[in-house]
Amino acid sequence: MKIAVVFGTRPEIIKLSPIIRALEEKAQDFFIIHTNQHYDKNMDEIFLKELSLPEVKYNLRIGSGSHANMTGKMLIEVEHILIEEKPGILIVQGDTNTVLAVSLAATKLHIPIAHVEAGLRSYSKIPEETNRVLTDRISDYLFVPTQTQFEILKNEGIPENKIHVVGNTVVDAALQNIEIAKQNKNTLQELNLESKEYILFTAHREENVDKKEVLASLIEELTILSARHDLKVIFPAHPRTKKNLEKFNIELPENIHLIEPIGYLDMLVLIQNAKIVLTDSGGLQEEACTLKTPCVTLRESTERPETVDIGANIVAGTDPQKISEAFEAMINKPTTWANPFGTGQTGETIVNILVG
Repeated sequence: MKIAVVFGTRPEIIKLSPIIRALEEKAQDFFIIHTNQHYDKNMDEIFLKELSLPEVKYNLRIGSGSHANMTGKMLIEVEHILIEEKPGILIVQGDTNTVLAVSLAATKLHIPIAHVEAGLRSYSKIPEETNRVLTDRISDYLFVPTQTQFEILKNEGIPENKIHVVGNTVVDAALQNIEIAKQNKNTLQELNLESKEYILFTAHREENVDKKEVLASLIEELTILSARHDLKVIFPAHPRTKKNLEKFNIELPENIHLIEPIGYLDMLVLIQNAKIVLTDSGGLQEEACTLKTPCVTLRESTERPETVDIGANIVAGTDPQKISEAFEAMINKPTTWANPFGTGQTGETIVNILVG
């Protein structure tokens, strides 16, 4: 059976890499489609190289645009490929426009869909929530990280035989690569950092970075907290965020060090050695949990409630007072929690379910 693996963004590349490796180990017939939803070289090409993934067969080069524009272009372009290749199954991961578009194309061609990281819900009106809910409704294999997502999907009426609790491939990827990163990267030295003496900060979601008052408030609160605890701030800036900082004329203080997007191995080193992570990224919440670094989530809700349940994460939103309270609660938090997302065998488990 021929398998199509589709990704379009950095997190998808990372989280699908253990599945791709498992497909290679089984000598399975598969090919890769890259929609290029992330079109910045530093946002995707570097990850493909670092993870030693096989060559992408199709690159759609979609790039930026409105949600409808991106989704429509992807839907049109990927349909041609699926008709020509006739895969027996399509594998997608997560909640991006890429996931929804290619899944819509596949279901209309009667190609079974495997949705990795299914069942996540933030119960908020964000584009990612729409993408994941709709993709779950049309998928044939729903691979969920924990029993929490199993119950969510069951209560939404998804047949239980379609749902598989497998853990999260983010654990596979982090554990497979952190040792390689430590042996081959001089990330801390290159950035003049000491372990546990900096805050790692990321922000990219439109509700946080497309509004001047929200983005400026986040920077102001980060400045206060870092000064209070005498910590540097490392800020790998998403292209969208960097563009808006310039657009809104938001100046960063000296202790906030804005850097270009970095490779996955470098990011693993930064996460593991940070004193604390402040982020609106779902994947970073999981990676911080896996690598035993306390996290504060700069959103009103999270589709990773397990990280909160075990004490690895606090959801603070963007209110300065709540961020401050969460930061103080987490800054010296013992990191003794057990990882709720598995032990690192998820990619192999998924492939075994799909192809035996």
